[in-house]
Formats: sequence, structure tokens, C-alpha cells
Amino acid sequence: MNLRRLWAVARKESLHIRRDPRSLILAVCIPMLMLLMFGYALTLDVDRVPFVVWDQSQSPRSREFLAHFKATRYFDFKGDVSGYPQIDREIDRRDAYVALVIPPRFEAQLDAQRSSPVQAIVDGSDANTASLVLAYVQGITTAYNQRLSLEQIRRSVGVVPRPALDLRTRVWFNADLESRNYIVPGIMAVIMGLIAALLTSLAVAREWERGTMEQLISTPVLPSELIIGKLIPYTAIGMANMAIAVFMAVFLFHVPLRGSVLLLFSVGGVFTVATLGQGILISALARQQLMASQLAMISTFLPAFLLSGFAFPIANMPLPVRLITHIVPARYFVALVKGIFLRGVGLDTLWPDALFLLIFAVLVIAVAIARTRKRID
Repeated sequence: MNLRRLWAVARKESLHIRRDPRSLILAVCIPMLMLLMFGYALTLDVDRVPFVVWDQSQSPRSREFLAHFKATRYFDFKGDVSGYPQIDREIDRRDAYVALVIPPRFEAQLDAQRSSPVQAIVDGSDANTASLVLAYVQGITTAYNQRLSLEQIRRSVGVVPRPALDLRTRVWFNADLESRNYIVPGIMAVIMGLIAALLTSLAVAREWERGTMEQLISTPVLPSELIIGKLIPYTAIGMANMAIAVFMAVFLFHVPLRGSVLLLFSVGGVFTVATLGQGILISALARQQLMASQLAMISTFLPAFLLSGFAFPIANMPLPVRLITHIVPARYFVALVKGIFLRGVGLDTLWPDALFLLIFAVLVIAVAIARTRKRID
């Protein structure tokens, strides 16, 4: 490999980037915009659930029970209703997600130490949200039942028994259970993979369309020098995007960065090179900008969003899909970024993921070089 020819290719590609400032601005601004949109709009938290109440008891006991729902941030009281037809209208119009129905003899049955049925009607059109909401309702109801049971025991024997189990929970790495701390590091992998693949696939495909690629491959430049030379300036852009994304994650979204910054940018550089090489390979196969952009979207954004574990847990996927996730590089980069950001672990723990990214980067660049060599021959 001749360093002079390599530098000439890298300089030529840098000049192309400088002569097209709109593409350069988009390459920097689109990741920032996507990170802002996903960081603020996408959330896995289920709180402020609107609910209505049909309180047929209108007693101190029923008001006490409802106060437990109104006092938590997970529910947002929208008002009282007077029957099932009104409950249907509130849920159909999505003004309420939950409706609580308290029977007329609620207080009398509790005072008589008998169980009183309470109905919770939940909109099940979104199964995941409905499951969480049901868990909230059951948790509040269980706590209220325990309180009533302890009161009854205290009135009977005069002493409140000590619980057999004293559960003390401690949440590591994300004590406040903020979904933003989980989403923002993961979305960095999705955005970086998409932008990097698009940059190189469109840039090289544009040269094929304009006929300048034939001029390049007719020169003494080797395929390895051509591919690596084109990767150098786009790697700089990719690392600049990563620096911006890390800055926004820490100072705008307040995601804690507990691990090594050097390790974070090192694995980010390997992932950037791997996705840039993937884009060059796409351009070698497509040679048209429209097809290259479509292939880049299908091969980077969709797998990274759906199969990396960023949005959906891999353990819950069917076995064939779980096997496919092992060849998605974003899966390993998501694990690396979250491990460095949230857990603060190092390469001694994350080395299998980092090793796969390195192997993938070398392999995809080698295939791109081989594919280019075939065109030269």
C-alpha cells in the first residue's frame, strides 16, 4: 500500500465533501435532529394515565381508596362519571385509559370485614401499556388491602405484627428508572449506523453515476488504497457526529457517563469504520444513489432499530430472530454504549462485543476491497 496514493484519494474525497457543504451540513444536522426527536419524543415510561371514577358509594372509605390513585404520578384523575355508557364514551374518545367502578356498599362491606369488589376497566388496545397499567392498579390495591388488614389486626389484638419479610430494593445504574437513560445511548448506535452507511454509499454511488469511478480505477491506485482512502474523511465526520451525540446525551439529556470516554470513542470509531465499509460495499453492489440509499436504510436502520435490543428486548424474540441478531453489528455497539454509559464497565467485561465489531469491520472492508478488485480486473 502506497501512502502517497492513499493520501491522494483521501484528499480528493475531502475536496468533494468541501465542495458540497449542504451534504456536510445535513450529515451533521440530521443526527442532532434525530437525537432530539427520539430523546424527547420516544419514552418507555407509562405515567399520568388518565382515569375516571364511578363512585357509587360516596363514602369516606371510597374517597380514601381513590386518594391513593390521585396521589401517585402514575395516574391523572379526569373526573367522575355516572354510569357505564359514560365510561364507554370516555374510553372510546381516549379521554380516559382506566375506569374504576366502586359499588354502593363499599364502606359497609369493609367495615363488616368482608371483601368488596372493585372493578377496573382498562383499554387493552395497547397490550404493553395495558399490562403496566394493570400492574399499577394491582399494586395500589394490594397496598390498600395490607393497610386495612393491619388496621383490623391492631383493633383486634392491640399490636401491629411485624412483617415476616422486610424487602429493601435498590436499583443499580438507573436509580430513578428514567427511560431516557436507556433510550439515548441506544439511539446513538441507530443514528450513527444509518448516517455512516448513507454517507459512503451515496458518495461512491454518485461517482459511479458520474463516471469518475472508472477514471479512478484506471489509475495505479490499488483497491485497498481506494477504499481506505475514501473511508478516512468520512470516519472523521462520523467521529464528529459521535462527539456531538455524546455531548448532547451528557449535557442536554443528563445521561450519566460512568465509564471511560476513551473506550467509548474507541469502540465508536470501530463501529463507524464498520458501517462506513458497509456503505462502500452497498455502493459497489448498487452503483445508483437511489438504490444505494434504499439498501443502506434496509441494512442499517431497520436492523439497528428492531434487532439490536435498543427498543425491544432480544430475550423476548423468537429463536430464529434471536439468531439473526447475532450478525447485526448495532446489537454489540448498543451493548457497549450502554455498558460504558450506565454501568461504567471496561474492556475486561465488554471485550466480546468489541471483538465482534472489530472482526465485522475488517471483514466488511475486505469484502468491499475484493468486490472493487473484481471490477478493476
